[in-house]
Amino acid sequence: MQTPRTEFAQALKAVATERGLDGAVILETIKQAIIAAYRRDAKERGEDVDTMDFDVEINPVNGEAKVFAWSLEKPEERKDVTPPGFGRIAAQTAKQVIHQKIREAEKGAIMDEFSGRVGTLISGMILRFDGSNVRVDIGRTEAIMPASERIPSERLSANQRLTFLLKAIEEGPKGKDIILSRADPLFVEKLFAREVPEVASGSVIVKMTAREAGVRSKVAVFSNVSGVDPVGSCVGQKGVRVQAVTNELGGERVDIVPWSENTKELIASSLSPAENLSVILDEENKIAKVFAPEEMLSLAIGREGQNVRLAAKLTGYRIEVEPSLPKKAAKTKKVKKVIKKKSAKKKIEDGSKKLDAGK
Repeated sequence: MQTPRTEFAQALKAVATERGLDGAVILETIKQAIIAAYRRDAKERGEDVDTMDFDVEINPVNGEAKVFAWSLEKPEERKDVTPPGFGRIAAQTAKQVIHQKIREAEKGAIMDEFSGRVGTLISGMILRFDGSNVRVDIGRTEAIMPASERIPSERLSANQRLTFLLKAIEEGPKGKDIILSRADPLFVEKLFAREVPEVASGSVIVKMTAREAGVRSKVAVFSNVSGVDPVGSCVGQKGVRVQAVTNELGGERVDIVPWSENTKELIASSLSPAENLSVILDEENKIAKVFAPEEMLSLAIGREGQNVRLAAKLTGYRIEVEPSLPKKAAKTKKVKKVIKKKSAKKKIEDGSKKLDAGK
C-alpha cells in the first residue's frame, strides 16, 4: 500500500510527465505559493512579515515542507518558523498549485494546437453572448467572435452551429483568446477553397476580395492552367458552388469576376454585372473614369453606390461612373469638333492673307 509520502513523489512525476511540465518548475511554484500562504496566516496572527524574508524547503519524495524566515537586516539569522499543523496547509497549497499548472499546461497545449490553424475554417457552436461579443464552443476550448467580426445583418442564437474563420490568437485580460470571424474578406476566400476543388488545388487563384459583410462581396479569380475557366469553376454547374458560399454567408451576394493584369479590363470586369463599359485611367492619381451606356448606368453604380464602391476596393482605384454619349450624339459632337477646328484654321489663314496684302 502506498503511503502519502510516496504518493507525493509519484503524483509530481506523473503530472510532470503526462502534462509536459518541468518538475522543478512545479516545485518552485509550490514554494512561492506556500510562502504566500504563510505570510497571509502570519499577518492574521499579528506578526510583522513585511520586514522578513522567507524560503521553503520541500522534500521531493514525501512532500514535507518547512518554512524558514530571516530579518532583512540580518539574513544570517535564518530560522525554521514552520508552525504546528502547517503541513496540512502546505499540502493543500501544493495541490492547488499542481491543479493550476495542469490547467495552464492544457491551455498552452490547446493554444499551440490552434495557433497552427490561424487563417483556416473551423466549426463551432454558439454558447452565449457577452454583450455584442459571442462565445463559441470549438471543441477543446471556447473562442470569441467580437462584435466587429460579426456579419451585421446576421441573427444568431444559442446552440446554433456555424462555420467561422479562425482569425487570430490575441492576448486578453485572462490570457490568450482565440478570435473568430465571419465578416473578414478572407472568410469568403476560404469558403471558396472549401467548395471549389480548383481553388483548393491551386489551379484557380483568388487574387483579390472586396466585401461589405452581409450584403455583397466581389472576388477576382485567375488561372494560368490551360483549359481551366476560373470564373466558371467558382460558379459551378448551374451556380451550385457559388450558391453554397452564399448560403453559408446568409444570403450575401457574391460577384465573381476574372482578374486581369490589364487595369482597364479589371476595372470594367469589377463593375459586373454592368457591361459595355469604357475606361479612361489617370494612373498617377489612381482615378478611373468609366463611361456606361444609359441602360447600364444604374447597374454599374449599384444601390446606394455599393457596386462602384466595392469595385474601387477591389482594384485600388477611385472610380467615377458617367453616362456615355449615344453613338449619334458622339458622332455629332465629333463633327462639331472638326468643324470648329477647321473654322479656327481658316481664321488663321485669312489673317495671314491680310498681313501679306498689307505688305
